[in-house]
Amino acid sequence: MPPVERFLPRFAAEPPQEELPYGRWEERLLQEFLAAADRIESPPEDLGEPGNVFWYPDRSWQGRTYVPATSRTSGGYELFGYVRFAPAGDGEDASDFSAHADFTEETAERNPDWRLDLCEEVIGSWRGHFGAVAAMTLVWGRPVISGGRIVTAELAELAVDQCELIEERFTLIAPDDYRHDLIEIKLFDVKGRELARESLYTEGDEDEGDEERGERGAGEESDAAE
Repeated sequence: MPPVERFLPRFAAEPPQEELPYGRWEERLLQEFLAAADRIESPPEDLGEPGNVFWYPDRSWQGRTYVPATSRTSGGYELFGYVRFAPAGDGEDASDFSAHADFTEETAERNPDWRLDLCEEVIGSWRGHFGAVAAMTLVWGRPVISGGRIVTAELAELAVDQCELIEERFTLIAPDDYRHDLIEIKLFDVKGRELARESLYTEGDEDEGDEERGERGAGEESDAAE
């Protein structure tokens, strides 16, 4: 094969290894996620109480496993975030737990044009040629339309991660915002036909360039390194 034109981290994360959390394991993750929700700075007065927590497929990267979550609150907001830990191995239990949570008022019900309901957080970085840096981004969500089987992340029309739907939910870890290219999330059916695509950015975000994402990414990267 000839050398590739674009040198990128592709499929850098392990695929999902476990079923969606249940039982005592779910209780452990739930404790971490709700504690992170309690630490949200300056929440709105009408945020409300968390409802049922929905878990998304696990993905592991750089020795840590991420299990994302969402929860609709009684105030009509959505909590979103993840629990991170060092996976079990060699007879030892999972350890080094931490969690991140935030909120949004932008929900699928308030955006009937959405075909994919997405959440995302930068969890690290990857340095490429000539000092260019990609924001390694955890993306999770669900299709709002039916018929999907697999979801991909594409950067400059190159697939950099994919995940089969598990109970209509997916999780990706992919490089983003690299050399002015931004990832797109695409949904495909069982025959490989594209059903939907969504960007992580609004039109204004794309026009403004990398500065806003860089500031946000730096904050999340620092958190991920703790």
